[in-house]
Parts: sequence; C-alpha cells; structure tokens
Amino acid sequence: MKTSIQYILLFLAFCSTSCQKGLLDQNPPDALTTNTFWKSSADADYALTGLYNFLYSGGGGYATSQYQVFAWDNFSDDSYGQYNYGGGLTATTAGIVPATDLGGTYVGSYYANCYSAIAADNSFLANVGKVLSGTTLNQYKGEAFFLRGFNYFWLAQLYGNVPIVTADPYTLSYSTKMAKSPRADVLKRASDDLDSAIAYLPDVAYTTGHAVKATAQGYKVRLLLFEQDYTDAATLAGQIIAGGKFSLNSSFPSNFYKPDQKSSPEIMFSAQYQLPTIQHQDVAFAVSLQLWKGELATQDLINEYESGDPRKTMTFFFPGDGAAQGWPFTNNGGVATPGSDSWIVGYYAVKKWLTPGMVNPNYGALDDNDIVLLRYADIKLMYAEAQNEAAGPDATVYQQVNDVRARPGVNMPLLPAGLTQDQMRQKIRHERRVEFAMEGLRYFDLRRWGIATQKLNGFHPNPVTPQVTYVYKDNYQYWPIPQTEIDRNKPALVQNDGY
Repeated sequence: MKTSIQYILLFLAFCSTSCQKGLLDQNPPDALTTNTFWKSSADADYALTGLYNFLYSGGGGYATSQYQVFAWDNFSDDSYGQYNYGGGLTATTAGIVPATDLGGTYVGSYYANCYSAIAADNSFLANVGKVLSGTTLNQYKGEAFFLRGFNYFWLAQLYGNVPIVTADPYTLSYSTKMAKSPRADVLKRASDDLDSAIAYLPDVAYTTGHAVKATAQGYKVRLLLFEQDYTDAATLAGQIIAGGKFSLNSSFPSNFYKPDQKSSPEIMFSAQYQLPTIQHQDVAFAVSLQLWKGELATQDLINEYESGDPRKTMTFFFPGDGAAQGWPFTNNGGVATPGSDSWIVGYYAVKKWLTPGMVNPNYGALDDNDIVLLRYADIKLMYAEAQNEAAGPDATVYQQVNDVRARPGVNMPLLPAGLTQDQMRQKIRHERRVEFAMEGLRYFDLRRWGIATQKLNGFHPNPVTPQVTYVYKDNYQYWPIPQTEIDRNKPALVQNDGY
C-alpha cells in the first residue's frame, strides 16, 4: 500500500532502538527485522517506548510539535497565531487546501504521522506475543491498542474517510493501492481498539506516562461525543467519575508546569518530557509562547470570562502586569506592555504553560513541561454535556459543572437553578471555553457542535485591525487528504469533497 506508512520501517527501526545506547552498534538498521529484533522481553520495552515516541513527532512548523496543543487554538476563535504555528494562520485567513508538504503544517503532518504511528502499533501487536505472555502481554497490547485507537480517532476527526490498515507493515506489499473507508468504519476501528485497551489496561492512577484504563475510557468518551452517542458517553464518563482514581487539582495552574505536574491528580494522559533527554521542539515553551508570543488570545475569548473568574488571570497576561503577576521579563521596567516584544495590540499574551520563576526566557532556556492531552475536568464536563443532551439538566449535570466552577482556587458561583436544556448547553459550552483555553479543544468543540462555520467564517480576531478576517467553509469539517498521498494512490484514493 503506497501511503505514508511505507516510511514506517525506518521510523520503527529508529523508535524501537533509540532509547537504548549501543543497540545500533549491535544491529545495523537495515537488519532490524522481526526475525532479529523480537528476541527478549526487553525488546518489548524498547518497542513500546517507540510507540509513545510518536507523541513527540514534529510537523507543526517551526517551534511546534505534533501534539503541542495550544497551537490548535490558532485554528479557532480563541487565539491568533502570528507565526503560523501548526498552519493555523494560513488555515484561518487563506483557507485549507490539500498539503503537498507532509511535515510543514498540521493539515499534512497529522495524516502522515498518524499512519506512521499506526504502522508501528500494528507491528508491535503482531509481534509482542513472541516475547511476552499472560497478563504482562495483555497490558502491553492494551497500550498499543490504545495508541492505535488514539491515532485512528485523530484521523476520523480531521479527515473523516481514510484507509484502515491493521496488518504488520512487514507483511504488506507496498505496490498495493488502497481506497478510503467510510468515517463510520474508521470510528468503529478506533472504538474497538479503545475497548480492547479498556479491557487490558490496569485500573490505576496515571503517573508514568503509560496509558491506564481511564485514559482509554476518556478517549472513548470523546469518540462517543463526536458520534453524538450521548447516552453511552454519559454512562462511560460516569464510570470514570465513580471509579475515584482522579480528582480536580487544588491548584489549577500547576497542571501546566513542572514539577507540579508530576503530582497532579487531574492529569489522565500527556506527552511527557524530561530534561535533558527529551526536550521541547526547537525551543522552550517559554520562548515560543511568552517571548515570541506565537499564540495570542483574542478579545472575543477574553470577553467570554465572567467577572471575577480567576482563570482569566491564571491563563493570560494583561497590560501593566509585573513580577507579582508572574510577568517573566525585566525590560520596559518589568511591566507587560502591548506593542512591544512581539505583543500585538488588541491581543493578550499567554500565561498558561509558563514555569513560575523563569526570568527573561530566550534561546537556551529550557523547560520540560508535559503537554496535557486529557484532564479529569474534561471528563466531568463531557459527562455534563452528554447527560444534558440525553436527559436534560438533571442534578448530576449541575454537580459536574459546579464541581469544575467551584474547584479550589477558582471558586466561581454555582449555576442558577431551573436552567432549560438549551440554557444548560450554553453554560457547559462557556465552561469548556474558559476552562480549557490554550489547551487545543476549542476547534474540535466547534466542529462537533456544528457551529464552526457560524463562529469562524468572517470572524475578526482583532478589533483593532478588523481588516483581518477568518474564513471557514462547511467542507472544512473534513480536511483534505494530502495531495502527495492522492498522487501515490491514484485512482484508488479519492480526495475529500470540496478540495
């Protein structure tokens, strides 16, 4: 099959061995086949590490990795990406077109990198039974099933109808061309993999970077919401809540920086970094976010916050902020000043993800904050959304939303009683926007709610410069398959409609 996964043999050989010094000296890269690699249980550890390595893939453009979630907000009405991180500036101002560069922006890179990761997952699942057995084998397979489901869900969200591949890449003929499968089948593949992961993974708290049962359950809830299967989504989210393995962090900001992330009871899945071995793409977050201001909040997002909501000042800097508010720079008298240092007037600089105490971050600055991909607050708000859609605003819906609003350090007032279903729907959507600002969820929320065109087409991100206008078309609900993939697979692989 001539798709991006034809390159996985090189990726797999690298990812399966790069964490063990000296191993390449023993086995030349061109000899690392299934006959020479899968010899001991240690090989399973190396290969499993390789599967997680895809969470660090590049492809979002300069200073932006694959899962650097705040770059996703540049695709939405929450943030303006002046340097085109992730391709957000091009997508919002010029429109989405089929990518010819598989690594330049998210439009092309997610397709390529997801298939590379899936091929590695497929090879792992086909071979790990050679060196493991029993409950250990099931747990390792559970992690691979989760990661394969995770990647197929990304493909379904972004591209809709895509090829489904489950075979070991070493057994495939790369001269074969493959057509797309319907989105429903792609989602079923993802759902089945997540179900297998739920069955196999340990029911414990998330601490080591390895997926656990609730991680897979959480992504299954996201998938069910995406499919608008509200009853099942509420049931599964309720099981996570009842399980009691997670809780809201008593410090909202500490979910986003080290070392506090390590003890957060709220984080359910993340791309984990560790200096000096695993560093952020190109530069520290404090350089791309705070120094260069690659993501700037829109006035529209700032207006969303209720009066007195402390999450606003926990997430963003405002003119006049100084060291007492965490402003990390000493120029301009140590005062936050729009119009200088890449801060465009009419936007707001990001505070979330900044390690407290950093001063004047620049080239050479290091931080290893984990990229949080799933939080317990999301489970609670997904439960509230699903239950409200399935049964209306009952007491359990109020409970979950109010828990997030009244979390320690936030302490926002409880929702008023007597809300209608639609009124509660709007409250939940508001809560998601302010709770998860700069965490990459807004774009996907707008798309699955069916209001992306309404919110984004014609949107002016900066009231100071209203000539900047966003474009969003209905067909953007499915992104285009990269043109290079269409060309390799003609005539079997057909482009999505509208491109």
